[in-house]
Amino acid sequence: MLLDYISAALVTILVTLDPPALAPIFVSLTRGMNAAERRRVALRAAIIAFGILAFFGLGGEILLRLLGVGIPAFRISGGLLLFWIAFEMVFERRNERKQHTADIAITEDHIRNVAAFPLAIPLMAGPGAITATILLAGRAEGKLVYLGALIAILALGVFSCFAVFMGADRVSRWLGVTGNIVLSRLLGVILAGLAVQFIINGVTDLIPLARP
Repeated sequence: MLLDYISAALVTILVTLDPPALAPIFVSLTRGMNAAERRRVALRAAIIAFGILAFFGLGGEILLRLLGVGIPAFRISGGLLLFWIAFEMVFERRNERKQHTADIAITEDHIRNVAAFPLAIPLMAGPGAITATILLAGRAEGKLVYLGALIAILALGVFSCFAVFMGADRVSRWLGVTGNIVLSRLLGVILAGLAVQFIINGVTDLIPLARP
């Protein structure tokens, strides 16, 4: 039934996106930006993430099959990229490159880069969300009504992330400069663990495929 499909898809997408968990990460990645710049980052990240998930929902399985790329490869590559971001957050390598936190200029390119990576990819449209979207699209069996419902659910899930990002701005002001720095270090460690888990999951998925 359509209602069963919608309820299952809604729960799956919200769990894989996990909007509340993204709030502190957004605060850390946008440290030094004003409210307008944070809003632009959040909106751009949401649009990019929705575009990616909608693409994989409509034709991702066919594309991956044509390219010979599996979901385990997404997990491993996403984990490696996320680990690099975690490394920069813990050791403030981003600020070292630009001399000092107070000297960092929030440029248009910086806003675009943060929105695309790592917010949109792989934190929002990551291996888990992409995998879930492809599986849900497979359950739709090509029925336009079901696929339309899936796209609407993806839009709702991404919008929930955007709403959480908007609330994260208040958290940033409440924490202040020192609180944001401490939070950045702490989340860097957490992100490193998440990145390693991505890699482990990808390798675990590959092991059965490598057996003769």
